[in-house]
Amino acid sequence: MADVQEIEVVVAHSERATVRVGNVFLKIDSDPDHVDVEVAAMALAPVPTPEVLWHNPPVLALAALPGRALGHLGEPSTASPRAWAAAGAAVRTLHDAPLPPWPGRSLDELATRLDQECAWLIADGALPADLVTRNRHIAEAALRPWTPVFTHGDLQVDHVFVDGDEVTGVLDWSEASRGDALFDLAILTLGHEEHLGDVVAGYGADVDLDVIRGWWSWRSLVVIRWLAEHGFDPSAPGCEVDVLRARM
Repeated sequence: MADVQEIEVVVAHSERATVRVGNVFLKIDSDPDHVDVEVAAMALAPVPTPEVLWHNPPVLALAALPGRALGHLGEPSTASPRAWAAAGAAVRTLHDAPLPPWPGRSLDELATRLDQECAWLIADGALPADLVTRNRHIAEAALRPWTPVFTHGDLQVDHVFVDGDEVTGVLDWSEASRGDALFDLAILTLGHEEHLGDVVAGYGADVDLDVIRGWWSWRSLVVIRWLAEHGFDPSAPGCEVDVLRARM
């Protein structure tokens, strides 16, 4: 640490921030419950996770993972099909593990959030009404009863690290809970539809692709306001608005 020449801000907004100092990531979260869940989930998860160096709320120090992110939303992934399949296999290992002791979001909560965000998108004029209405209809396919599994809850492609064709670790477990297995698969492939077949092949089970597409629409619809309010651009090429347009 004494030889560190600079600090890299990985992500920063009003709720949380992550900075890299050498080979250490420091995560600062305004909600201590998020950090508690992250530490507990990583201890339970049967997949590679970052080493917890220390935890002094509201700061969590994690060792850097080897390799690189599987991809980034809005950019073509340079990872191989085998790496994407390995990610699918890692997700299956997680989903086959015993459930965490804390619950996840209910179906009613998810439906209510979809209602609220769609109403805001139309009232604010943030998106064309027909785009919102079409994707809301698609999203409803995901809002059905499911058998809960141990889910990561925010399995963005940036959160899965690979070295060659091997998964070296999974980051950011603060949303981990009991949930729908297909939600994790959908978030992993959001904006990377071309790799869905690789992920499903690695996952090794039949999945309902209409539900995956439903979660793509649900996720994109419900995060647009939050992203805009926190300095991110959901209309950037390949990001959430493009995901919604691809469903038209």
